[in-house]
Amino acid sequence: MKHTKNRLLRHFLLILCLGCVFSCKTTDEPITGLITEHAMVVSAHPLASEVGKQILQNGGNAVDAAIAVHMALAVVYPEAGNIGGGGFFVIRQNDGSNYSLDFRERGPLLAHRDMYLDEDGEVIDRKSIKGHLAAGVPGAVDGMVKAYERFGSLSWEMLIQPAVELAEKGFVLTQGEADKFNRTADNFREYSTVNPLHFTGKDWKENDTLVQTQLANTLKLIRDQGRDGFYKGQTATYIVEEMQRGEGIISYEDLEKYESTWREPLTGTYKEYKVITMGPPSSGGIIILQMLGIMEDREVSNVGDSYADYIHLKTEMERRIYADRATYMADADFYPVPVNELLDKNYLSQRFQTFNPNRATPSDEVGAGKILSMSEETTHFSIIDPEGNAVACTTTLNGGMGSSVVVDGAGFILNNEMDDFSIKPGHPNMFGVLGGEANQIEPGKRMLSSMTPTILEKDGQLFMVVGTPGGSTIPTSVFQAIVNVVEFGMGMQQAVNEPRLHSQWQPEVISYEKGGLDEQIKSLLEEKGHHFNERSGIGRVDAILVLPDGRLEAGADPRGMDEAFGF
Repeated sequence: MKHTKNRLLRHFLLILCLGCVFSCKTTDEPITGLITEHAMVVSAHPLASEVGKQILQNGGNAVDAAIAVHMALAVVYPEAGNIGGGGFFVIRQNDGSNYSLDFRERGPLLAHRDMYLDEDGEVIDRKSIKGHLAAGVPGAVDGMVKAYERFGSLSWEMLIQPAVELAEKGFVLTQGEADKFNRTADNFREYSTVNPLHFTGKDWKENDTLVQTQLANTLKLIRDQGRDGFYKGQTATYIVEEMQRGEGIISYEDLEKYESTWREPLTGTYKEYKVITMGPPSSGGIIILQMLGIMEDREVSNVGDSYADYIHLKTEMERRIYADRATYMADADFYPVPVNELLDKNYLSQRFQTFNPNRATPSDEVGAGKILSMSEETTHFSIIDPEGNAVACTTTLNGGMGSSVVVDGAGFILNNEMDDFSIKPGHPNMFGVLGGEANQIEPGKRMLSSMTPTILEKDGQLFMVVGTPGGSTIPTSVFQAIVNVVEFGMGMQQAVNEPRLHSQWQPEVISYEKGGLDEQIKSLLEEKGHHFNERSGIGRVDAILVLPDGRLEAGADPRGMDEAFGF
């Protein structure tokens, strides 16, 4: 299979639109994404979106399509799509019932609090980021099996077979994909115990075909044996042997004991909208509900100088909320995360008493709130099926290409999620986020995440499915997509295309996409005491909006190869 010229042209035109949006705040012509009557799949790769569409056309439901898309992304988008990582599902059925599935990775049984510190108690550079010790116990395959057991309708084999064929027959690379494999080849050679020649064996060029025979065989075992095709038998042996060669600590017992978990979704309201999102061990759901809760009673606008006031408000919320994240958020199975207290209106009001509309609050003056009682590589896809069932799924290896360890014999990349633990209180992770005791390393514990798969209802009806990759920028990117639609009146594609900004407690800067901030707005914010960091694209939001007439509009992020398919 290969991308058609029309498909590449669409991506080129979307990038031109994005450049136009960045260079001028408003445009005369509205930007509209793909609109369909019945069903939609939006993911980080056109081949995966096409697989999801075919599953829906064959009578599958949204969860069927999600499983097939997830497995296809493990083949065609290996820097983040995976069977060696984990993630979260948020599901809304057409009867209004909602569910969330936590298939986040877990710390191995031999993991311990100080495993990345030297004899002086100092952090060993990159030990939690690259190599075998960086990997948590993968949850992705168990998560797909659990979702299928509860909601699947087509045969399991039918859902896995498209990924098998993509791996076995190969797929044609774009220039960007070829460049990506060339850039990461040295890391694969350094950190894998056996050189993964299917990634490193040539100087990749546009239109080359990537064949992944080992991965195809692993997917066949999963297709034929389900969960046991990964956590037991030949694949488990390959994983453990890889660990032993690379001085890692994931064991047969870790694999056998891994369980994904159904959890109550985290829900809240914003005006006439119901927000259905992910609770701990995700911090993202709490963060967007806190931000929406603070903003609900305030007027915001993206017109003229008022846009600077909105950015100031958003930044001040982010500084306070990310301080809360560092102190209170973790795996609720191991730490009593005070979710209700963090979302309480009185608490949020108290947190914002020091807000000054004319001055930025220095981060060293911001700490976590006082609780009186305590009870950047990832991928996202959004799906709505013809019956109105919806899935938001965010899944990850953590950093791009994860730990850079390819399991010899099995052909897949292991995550580097252990870096999402607080490896030392006050030490930032690879995304610059600080952590504390709540998120310390413990055996069997799930590391704190920023992934924020989210579904919105309006007046009791399905309204939006949204999510993004981006490390610590995930919650703020989801927040901006929601605000762009519900407050600023944008369609889904325009909301996704809009330039994004991000801030957190530390470092004390507003990050903005290159060319994405008007100089006059920037000057107004500098007068309030804000500092800036220009960077490349923030997130890759893939979302679906239900239009007033019931049709579906996709928002496929032009920052990547993301594409929507539907009918």
